[in-house]
Order: sequence, then structure tokens, then C-alpha cells
Amino acid sequence: MPRVLNTEELKSVFPDLELPEFSNFKSIDSSKEIVVLTNGDLRKSANQACWEVQDSFEKKLNKVLQQNFGISTIRAHRYNNEEGHGFLGSQRDGSDAFMGIDPEASVIVLLTAWQYSHHVAPSLLKHKGPILILANFDGTWPGLVGALNLEGSLTSLGREYSRLWSVDFDDDFFYSKLEEFLAKGIIKHDVSYLKDVFDEQELFDSEAGQLGKYLGEHTLHKKEIIGLFDSFCMGMINGVFPQKALCDIGMPFEGLSQSMLLFEMSKVSLELREECLQWYIDKGMDFKFGENHETDLTREQVLEQCAMLIAMARVTDRFGLSCIGVQYQQGLKDSCAASDFAEGAIGSTDRFPIPDENGQIIRPGKPIPNANEVDMGSAIPQLMLFKTLETLGLNSETTLHDIRWGSEYEGMFYWDFEISGNVPFGHIKGGIAGSTGYRQPAMYFAKGGSTLSGQCKAGTFVWARAHYEGTKVHLHVGSGNAIELPDAEFQRRLDQTTDVWPLMNVTLDGISRDQLMAGHQSNHITVAYVPVDNVDFIVKTITAMGITQGMQVKLAGQQ
Repeated sequence: MPRVLNTEELKSVFPDLELPEFSNFKSIDSSKEIVVLTNGDLRKSANQACWEVQDSFEKKLNKVLQQNFGISTIRAHRYNNEEGHGFLGSQRDGSDAFMGIDPEASVIVLLTAWQYSHHVAPSLLKHKGPILILANFDGTWPGLVGALNLEGSLTSLGREYSRLWSVDFDDDFFYSKLEEFLAKGIIKHDVSYLKDVFDEQELFDSEAGQLGKYLGEHTLHKKEIIGLFDSFCMGMINGVFPQKALCDIGMPFEGLSQSMLLFEMSKVSLELREECLQWYIDKGMDFKFGENHETDLTREQVLEQCAMLIAMARVTDRFGLSCIGVQYQQGLKDSCAASDFAEGAIGSTDRFPIPDENGQIIRPGKPIPNANEVDMGSAIPQLMLFKTLETLGLNSETTLHDIRWGSEYEGMFYWDFEISGNVPFGHIKGGIAGSTGYRQPAMYFAKGGSTLSGQCKAGTFVWARAHYEGTKVHLHVGSGNAIELPDAEFQRRLDQTTDVWPLMNVTLDGISRDQLMAGHQSNHITVAYVPVDNVDFIVKTITAMGITQGMQVKLAGQQ
């Protein structure tokens, strides 16, 4: 390869060109210094609200590195006085910061809040030095969710990295793993909970395997189309799959515009909107209405969400889609109420009877799988679970959750799975009558809109998650138990997360907290309640289905 000319040499060849300048960086001694970045949200209001926690953990990290390892931190970007926070708030911010970083330097990306992975992932991909994604383990904003997303994104981009998490940056696990990174440039974790299918022939000879093979071949033949109103939500690179990856598994993408959704909403009459809202009120849903649009949930906001629900179902029917999702966060959030109530309701079996333009009810008695936040890595297992459960005559409602947090109660660790205001009614204790509609937090949702909230019911479930590496789809499949914790403990967990969102408390079969944090490739996890006697059968069916569709499947935990 020919030698690349430097700027001065190039100017001597092309004296009349105005060449762009390269930022200068100072070489650092990795034995004494390390670079720290603090990636954040795209939304200024969120970054301002989350900065205090981030700043406190940055100070803790600086102290640990200096006192325990004799290493000084170099902050790659300054506190923004105009914005009122010190996060990287855009992809431009992240790219500019990396222009000033020694490309061989060790880098720690410190996360205590939700962050947009695309702010830093393209630069991390090209960075030559070791990378550590470090998160606090807390439910408040939280860093562990952002870290899981960035980690999954880097996995899909093919960039090696290390991951680490800690409640307060003061435990032995944290110290030992941080020391490992500083000494070796990489951290190795126990991910033995993920297992290859031991005997595919034995699997396919079983009844569950035969059904999975049939359903997988049917998907490849028929195609299950994933329809999304725009894609790439909230920086989630790992949620946007290559077209070839989707086509190879028989689940192609139908790209829809959110401007189209607004237009379809405008066609829904006020009378039909009112009928829809009243249907849910009559069914017992408790909407916490107020008068102030800026701070309260208003009837007008929910009527707009009803229009979205109806429009989503009509588009699903018109395009012959198997799954629907709304990106919402960019653009649409400035135009209408939040999508969550509509998304939870459309994914429910017990749903307002939505007429098409000719008055025919759309898919009565059947949930329409909803890919919240247009996450294709959730849409894939949701469709697989839906198809399997429908075939077996079982409840086929599915949803995704954030892996939001978790803590011990009476000696047992319980995860807190929580998503931004929607789950199917069938996942809530008490169904529609057990559900509450709160206003979405103004920090994220200026136009308001109702959540679909409540305590998720007890029961066994199957979980799954898809990610991609190159154009190959990978699928993790496992099982778990949802537990209805006592009221006081449930409220404690709500208070330490987002108290207007639905919360599911769970244990995962054969998987510890640290194993999941070490091996999961997303902030999201897909779940479907399954009767206890059917769990093993469904896991085997989904596994055989995935293998048939050309996925790399791993069984997670006690399978």
C-alpha cells in the first residue's frame, strides 16, 4: 500500500486546495493515563436531568483509578456550560471527541443513563486501543440499560470490547475485573450459560422439533413481514438488522414512514376515537386524567393514541404485515402523543374491535405483534413465539422489556423488566381492569400520552433475543418465572425506576445476574407467558424453528 501523504506534503502538491484540518491529539502513556468518555441522550432535557448521577460516578471512577492503580483520567470532552451537562449529546459530539484521542489509548465509556449508541459506536469501531464499557448497576436512569445496548451494537459491528458493571464501584468483582482490563486490555467473563444445541438430530426427531421445522419452513415459504414506521430508534444500532439478514430468515422488512402514520391518523373520525376510548374505560382501565396538557394526562392525548391504534391496525391489514412498530422518538414525538398505549393495545387479544375502511373488523381476537421502539431483534422472536403459540392454541401475546435493573428480596435476586409504558393487557395482573393510564414523563414525552401500566402477573414464560453478526442472525432462547412481589417491595422497585411504566419481576432459569450482564446482546428481552407444562416444548420448538430459518441458536440457562 502506498504511503499516505501528510497535510503539508499534500499542500505542496495541491497549493490551491483548502484542505480540511486534522485535530491534533497528544500521545498518552497507557500505564499512567486512561481516556474517559460519558455518552448520553440526544434529548437535552434528559441529559440535564441525568447529569448529577453521571458526575458523581465519574468522580468515583477517577478516585478508584488514582488511588488503587495510580492511573489518571483524561476526559475526552468538556462540560457544556450552555447545555448544562457533560454528556456527548450527538454523533457529531462523539466524532469530534475521538478526533482528539490518541488512537492507541485505552478508553473507558462510562454510562449511568440511557445513551444513544450511534454517538460513539462508529468512532469506537475504528479506535485501535482497548475499550471498556462501564456501567453503574442502578435503576434510576439507568446505565446498565445503555451499556447493554452499546455492547450489543459493538458486537453487531464486529468490534471487540470489554464490559463491566457495579452498584457503587467499590466491590471486589469490580476491582478485580478493572485490574484485568488495565493489565491485559480485555476482560473475560463467564458466559457458559449460553450453550449450542447438543444434538440437532435428536431435537428434530422430537414432536417439538418437528413442529419447529414445519413452522420455520412455512416462514421461509410464506414470509412474515415486519412493518415499521421508520427505523433506527434512539441510537440502537443493534436493533436495525441488515436487509440480507432479514431476507435470509424469511422475515423481510416493510419500510413505512411516520408521516404516513400521521396521515392515517387524520382519517380516523372523532366519533371512532371516542368509541375506542370509551371501550377501554368501560372495560375498567383507569386513566388518570387531568387538565394541564403540559403535566397531566388529558382525554385529548388518549383520543390521539386511539387514532394511532386504529391507523396502525389498518396499515397492518392493508400491507399484510405480521408485525408492526412505531419509531416515535425522533420527529413523531414532536407531532403527537406517545405511541405506547396504542402499541400495547394492538398487541393484546382483548382489543377494541377496529374496523377497516369498509367496516370489517381487523383480526378479531388475535393480537398483532408489536415491535416496540422498532427493534428488529425483538420483532424476530416475537413473530416466532406468536406463530408457535397461535398454532398450539395458546395465548400468543408477546412484548419486549428493558432489562432495567434488579436487586435481592429475601435472599433471592429478582430482575426488574420494564418497558416504556406498554405491554399487552394479558401480561398485566387483572388485564384491562388491572391497568392504569398515567401521563408519560414530560422529560421524554412533551406531547404526553397514556402509559399502559400495572404489575405484570405471575407465571412461567419463554424469553428470546435476536442479534446479528455480519449478516448472520443469532438467537438466544431461555425460560423464566414472573413473580408478583408484595406491594411494598413492588412499589420500592417502581420508585427506583420509572413508576408510571409496567413492571415485571422475574428470575431467569439457570442464569445469574452477572452471567446475563456478561453475555446478553441488547438492552431488550422478548417474553411470552407460557403454561408451565408447555415451557420445554415451546423452547424446543423455537430452537428448531430458528435453526430451520438459518439462525445460529444458543440455549440459555437450564435448557
